Amino acid sequence: MSAMRDPAMRNDTGGRAVYVISVAAELAGVHPQTLRVYERRGLVDPSRTGGGSRRYSSDDIDRLRRIGDLTAAGLNLEGVRRVLDLETELDHLRRELDEVREEAREALARTHRQYRRELVPLRQATVVWRPGGAESATKRRT
Repeated sequence: MSAMRDPAMRNDTGGRAVYVISVAAELAGVHPQTLRVYERRGLVDPSRTGGGSRRYSSDDIDRLRRIGDLTAAGLNLEGVRRVLDLETELDHLRRELDEVREEAREALARTHRQYRRELVPLRQATVVWRPGGAESATKRRT
């Protein structure tokens, strides 16, 4: 379930880590010990208070739910880690592609503006085309 549909998370905290481990576990639908295992395996990295207590953000909760979806689909934790890494890389590449596309659009627009400044209007003239080209027209006149 996404954070937008979960009534407990309507007033989203953004990236701030505010949930203690028991609340995070409940929101993610797992046991608190499972969160500790995920942390040891490098799947999640909660913030820590000055006293060392774990604090989870809404983003962490979303990640925990994604981990739950992947494990429910039959992936082991190493497979889950790899999928999460690939999804992160894909998101990065998509953002990079969007930036490159925008830069290309801007470059194209600059080029078009430059062409418009450099265009010189030509005097409009009517040209009559005759079959056989200029040579046959010259022969007919003589």
